[in-house]
Amino acid sequence: MSTLEDKILGEKTHYYCSSSSEDENDSEDFDKEVDKEEDKYIRSDASSYSNAPSYSEWDGSSSNTGPKGVLKDWQRFKQIETEKQAILAKERIELIKKLSLSCRTDLDEEKEKLEETDPELADLLTDEFLITYQKQRMKEMLAKAEKLRFGQLINLETADQFVEAIDNEDKSVTIIIHIYEDKVIGCKTMNGCLTALAEDYPFVKFCKISGSVAGLSKHFKQKGVPALLVYKQGQIIGNFVQLTEQLGSDFYASDVESFLIENGMLADRSCVPSIISGKKQESC
Repeated sequence: MSTLEDKILGEKTHYYCSSSSEDENDSEDFDKEVDKEEDKYIRSDASSYSNAPSYSEWDGSSSNTGPKGVLKDWQRFKQIETEKQAILAKERIELIKKLSLSCRTDLDEEKEKLEETDPELADLLTDEFLITYQKQRMKEMLAKAEKLRFGQLINLETADQFVEAIDNEDKSVTIIIHIYEDKVIGCKTMNGCLTALAEDYPFVKFCKISGSVAGLSKHFKQKGVPALLVYKQGQIIGNFVQLTEQLGSDFYASDVESFLIENGMLADRSCVPSIISGKKQESC
């Protein structure tokens, strides 16, 4: 209720606050201020957490100053470095693959084409099959070569034998025929040299025939011998007459061999494999 004083002063009752109400209002204001301060603190704390450095990247600084924090930061740093090195190594490998040249032979391409067109034939042409086929072919070639082995100086007694020795022989065989006369110097020596060479070159056919049997002229029998005629595939490829002028009257098998090699009539034995020459290599 309003008092007499209130009526005289004209004060309104709703503007009047007792001391107890003032205390209550003060406490409420204080609580509001506290709440505001707490909200500010929470917001600042949240912003500090949001601005905290991420562990996914290393910026070179550490927010942890304790021993455990330092160790943790160091471990994370090493982990990031290892990941970077792994990525760089992977990129290098990819770059090397791009820059590397892929070499393929014609044989590889033919095998792929054969696998597409004829798979059964491709299965047959394996390494084992090729090795077996190679061995079989080597046996056949060696068997054929064995038939063409001579190893001695063949004496031709007639002119027909002379013709047959050339025409009926295998085309791969080199035929060396010595035309001689017993009374001419150097002919006997040449026969001895060819006998030795026939053993060293078993796949070359060495023959001898008298000039009189071959039906040569008297002048040739006196001035043209000793003479060597070389044939292959039925054709004459070498014609060497009066060899004493080049070799002298006294010569050896090595001299005749060198002469024939220099003129391309014989293959150098040092360049021929032992499996072809038929001579076993001496063990050192």
